[in-house]
Amino acid sequence: MVTAKRVPTALAATAAAALTVTATTPSTAAPARPAACGAGYVGLTFDDGPSGNTTKLLGALRQNGLRATMFNQGQYAAANPSLVRAQVTAGMWVANHSYTHPHLTRLSQAQIDSEISRTQQAIANAGGGTPRLFRPPYGETNATVKSVAARYGLTEIIWHVDSQDWNGASTESIVQSVARLTNGQIILMHDWPANTLAAVPRIAQTLASRGLCAGTISPQTGRAVAP
Repeated sequence: MVTAKRVPTALAATAAAALTVTATTPSTAAPARPAACGAGYVGLTFDDGPSGNTTKLLGALRQNGLRATMFNQGQYAAANPSLVRAQVTAGMWVANHSYTHPHLTRLSQAQIDSEISRTQQAIANAGGGTPRLFRPPYGETNATVKSVAARYGLTEIIWHVDSQDWNGASTESIVQSVARLTNGQIILMHDWPANTLAAVPRIAQTLASRGLCAGTISPQTGRAVAP
């Protein structure tokens, strides 16, 4: 409570200004974004690793100050555990992309369960932690796929922009796809295309020029947020 005590005019003006600021600034305000990330965060995702290209991709991402979510296939994680550990060491987030990349919507519930559970185990065994995100192959999903994923504590993540790198998109086209992203959105890319690797430096430049940063994907909202 402010008392009715008379104060000098200058002090009264200062006090009033302080009260105004206090009244309009909520105590639960989110922390300010770094200036470089003023326009928000986007999710860079790379599917189908780890592969023979993973080491180069990680090097390019780190050199350009980017972090990404790696949607690994379980069969490749099991065969290349050192590359899963390298993903984590490079500051990437490791996620589940099924074990053999089948069309899950054509499988039985037991088969879907096997695809998801074996990948969770393979990634954990390789040192990638327990994934919290799941991307169904081809982006194909239904109620059964969603329910099985949820049983393992996984949030299903599709994408907002498809880079088409899996379909032979040029480096220029991949960069242009990244340029379409807005705050919170996610782009689909892949671990193995040479053009995607070549695009990484320009992806970093494009995001920086638009005030965007590469963020993590929230299991709560399924959108990109600050790491």
